[in-house]
Amino acid sequence: MKRIIIVAAVLVVIIGGAIVALGVLRPATPEALPTPAPSQISETPSPEPTDSPGDGDSAQAGVAGVYVDYSDTAVANASGTRLLFFHAPWCPQCRAIESDILSAGVPDDVTIIKVDYDSHQDLRQQYGVTLQTTFVEVDAAGNSVQTFVAYENPTLQAVIDAML
Repeated sequence: MKRIIIVAAVLVVIIGGAIVALGVLRPATPEALPTPAPSQISETPSPEPTDSPGDGDSAQAGVAGVYVDYSDTAVANASGTRLLFFHAPWCPQCRAIESDILSAGVPDDVTIIKVDYDSHQDLRQQYGVTLQTTFVEVDAAGNSVQTFVAYENPTLQAVIDAML
């Protein structure tokens, strides 16, 4: 009987240790990323000031940068430079860039539109995107202007240096 109790106790210790080790060694999940404040991410970008002249596609000084989830109207509603960010929640580089965006903020006059890499295959095909972490600058009509893949250097600064 003592032998069964000792074996059971050893198994409990081993299983408990394995559970703790998995919890410590597991990579960060999207839920573990910092939760953005409401001012950092929204469904619709901030509107452009109405007192300044322009065609609505040119950058206006002082318009805060915005990070929004993709929608059918996100590109048309965006102001300033429009960047589609092809993001996959399972991608460590994507999570690193998103964490950087949320902590550093989006540069003025820039709208970053987060596109789910897995569910928007139509957009991936339209813009020739073959790798998550791809940023595509588009004009107000949604036409591609330039593309940058931030996979090797997954930072917001790398995107800024390459595209802005």
